[in-house]
Amino acid sequence: MQEHVLVVEDAPEFQHLHRESLSKAGYRVSVAGTGERALEIARSVDPAVIILDVVLPDADGMDLCAEFRRFTNAYIIMVTSRTDEVDKLVGLAAGADDYVTKPFSNRELVARVGVLLRRPRELQGSESTIRELGDLTVDSAAREVTVDGEVCALTKIEFDILDALTIDTNAVRSRQSLLEHVWGPNWVGDTHVIDVHLANLRKKIDANGSKHIKTVRGVGYRFTPQSPRVEAPNDQTLNDQTQSDRAA
Repeated sequence: MQEHVLVVEDAPEFQHLHRESLSKAGYRVSVAGTGERALEIARSVDPAVIILDVVLPDADGMDLCAEFRRFTNAYIIMVTSRTDEVDKLVGLAAGADDYVTKPFSNRELVARVGVLLRRPRELQGSESTIRELGDLTVDSAAREVTVDGEVCALTKIEFDILDALTIDTNAVRSRQSLLEHVWGPNWVGDTHVIDVHLANLRKKIDANGSKHIKTVRGVGYRFTPQSPRVEAPNDQTLNDQTQSDRAA
């Protein structure tokens, strides 16, 4: 079955070029020239990949990226003419999986789509798809993570990084190892993109004050299970317990 790619671009010449190159590569392609239309199409066709221009006539691409993340797990590639690193990192923090900076060739764009779609989506050859890791549970089949029993919303990239780190919690994974697990051995792009996604992942799974992912200086990263959080008893609870003990 052909994967569906949604191109969100307001310039007709780029719409045509992207549609033509992606169609030749074997993808089904939908095109939207506005943010409003892009949301309508994404909700109706459930695309596998969204190519999203940062500048649109009716919406900011960063805001639109965050809106997509509320209802779709499609891979998102941000397209920007801004070359400073801050904008790229902000785009990734909004939920994007990759970015390309103008000018770029359509061959590069097709290659990036292919790399994302070739990524492993779930753990292969495991006897169990559920890993209980202290206060955190990873279900690789359902692609669901819970922390202290609460579902933690992760992007595809964030989940795959966590999946790689929790396969063997005694092992240290290098940045290159994580890149190959998430994007495959043919990844092309800035290797430090993994650091951005790791930072976002840490914020989400460590919201209760835990520190699950440890940096092993000069080597890589290790996942460390944390004990479930136990609420400390308040003064009233302690008084009630004391009175109960005396009565006994």
